[in-house]
Amino acid sequence: MTPQDLKQQIGSGLLSFPVTHFDSNLDFDAAAYRDHVGWLAQYDAAALFAAGGTGEMFSLTPAEIGTVVRAAKEVAGDVPIISGCGYGTRMAIDIARDVEAKGADGILLLPHYLIGATQEGLFNHIKAVCDATSVGVIIYNRANSVANAETVARLADACPNLIGFKDGTGDINLVRKIVATCGDRLAYVGGMPTHEMFAEAYDAMGVTTYSSAVFNFVPELALEFFRAMRAGDKATMNRLLKDFFYPFLEIRDRAPGYAVSIVKGGLAAIDRAPGPVRPPLTDLTEDEVARLREIIERNR
Repeated sequence: MTPQDLKQQIGSGLLSFPVTHFDSNLDFDAAAYRDHVGWLAQYDAAALFAAGGTGEMFSLTPAEIGTVVRAAKEVAGDVPIISGCGYGTRMAIDIARDVEAKGADGILLLPHYLIGATQEGLFNHIKAVCDATSVGVIIYNRANSVANAETVARLADACPNLIGFKDGTGDINLVRKIVATCGDRLAYVGGMPTHEMFAEAYDAMGVTTYSSAVFNFVPELALEFFRAMRAGDKATMNRLLKDFFYPFLEIRDRAPGYAVSIVKGGLAAIDRAPGPVRPPLTDLTEDEVARLREIIERNR
């Protein structure tokens, strides 16, 4: 898949981040992960992000990221697999080259590690990663890595394989300026935690797709919401927000890190348990999983 093919693909439908499965010793459970990705690939996702944020990339070693990507590619069929990538520039370059060799169709470049950076520093970091690989690259504005519109435009001019921009900042003014500045040069992806809460507003700005975490355990519901959003079906969106997403958020917001933990809890609630999260994250309690199960069953 060429970078331009990937750009067209990610703009065509809903995206999602499969969780990464671990066994009781917190080792990667490749068989369970392949089963999960194969199950998700049966649904109408435009692409899947392996070893991304919901996939606990921050808890994986660089070698494990490549292993996860290879496992996803073995079962994804025609669904593109986009790999998480990040940390410092040299490490990100190594990860980018490794996952390309493992079959990744593209890269999502998550924030670099720990420190802040100037716009020139972000430009040099992102460009170095783009130059290191031939696959399509999506940059992710979030946390300590926030490129402004001028920097994104410079990168789009300098990097032919930069094909997407994802936002997790919620900065409406900045996102709107980036879309207005770069136009159809890039594909635009919503990346706020539980992005369904923001999808309608982002769609109005030209960010027409997003990554859905709940697709992991309620794929039909996630697709129903996405299709309603694209069709302007406010009645369906409001019903799903009221009946599913707001109760879901009540659990998600109980503890730091639950934006990831609750997705694994959702899989446990439908009897497709993915194993525990790795520290420093913590798992949902049994009572919270039971409450989540009630929410899911009520919306089936």
